[in-house]
Amino acid sequence: MTDKPAAGRVLLSMTGMHPKRWYDLLAKERAIVLEPDGPEDPTIDYAVVWKQPPGLLSRLPNLRAIFSIGAGVDHILADPKLPDVPIVRVVAENLTQYMVEYVSWRVLDHHRQGITYRAQQAEKRWHEPPQPPANEVAVGIMGLGVLGRAAATALKALGFTVNSWSRREKRLDGVNGFSGEAGLTPFLAATDILVVLLPLTPATTGIIDHGLLSRLRQDGPLGGPCLVNAGRGPLQKEADILKALEEGVLKEASLDVFEREPLDTQSRLWTHPRVFVTPHAAASSDPAHLVPPMLAQMAAFERGEPLKNLVDREAGY
Repeated sequence: MTDKPAAGRVLLSMTGMHPKRWYDLLAKERAIVLEPDGPEDPTIDYAVVWKQPPGLLSRLPNLRAIFSIGAGVDHILADPKLPDVPIVRVVAENLTQYMVEYVSWRVLDHHRQGITYRAQQAEKRWHEPPQPPANEVAVGIMGLGVLGRAAATALKALGFTVNSWSRREKRLDGVNGFSGEAGLTPFLAATDILVVLLPLTPATTGIIDHGLLSRLRQDGPLGGPCLVNAGRGPLQKEADILKALEEGVLKEASLDVFEREPLDTQSRLWTHPRVFVTPHAAASSDPAHLVPPMLAQMAAFERGEPLKNLVDREAGY
């Protein structure tokens, strides 16, 4: 499929996504294959993947590095036969910008009572509910990686009080930092709008459950806490979110990711009046922006420079 030399090829393996645009952009500088040649293929140096078939990468004895197409890497780490080579997380300005836009949009919509106004419009009802200023509303961000830090900075600029929670202690100017199990309850108790940008690991799977949601500040200026999950679907328990909404423990939710995707058409989340659903669209992976940094890293690595944005396998991100 290419007239480039076979040595140093790149394997492109994608499940649930069409490879053509990725293939065309990568092929401008590299020899690309969609399948290894035979049970073992020693000619492949790099793999660019999204949900690769289990065991596929173990067939590449000279593999030098794996590049993730998405921001998360749980889809790579789920492979029980994953070879012991560096894994590179995708970091691109436009991916970060998309996420900042999505988080800011959903936080502002909850803050400025978008669901209430849309319901009033449907009823042709003219009523202005009380509106607290942003500095009286605390947004709590779970996950202070590249995306979380950028979102926190943007929300701080909008005037919100911003809290953060991460597994290990992290600091960001102007943000109230909490960390570890000991910091989780005080973080939640000080949060009116919870934004979830955690990586998916065994420790974070199902973390957004009824117990966690019930610890959010219940007497804040919005009349109840709100949830925004733009991280990974399996972080949340959807039955618990629905229960929290029905009990009034949770006021509203914006969900971009789900336990199973696409979201089942029978799910009550689609029609719940206080849930806003988007189809895993917060920060789509655009190959035009993501392929050039991958190619640049490959070239730099071959010049003897270290790879950047490496995954900590023990931490899971």
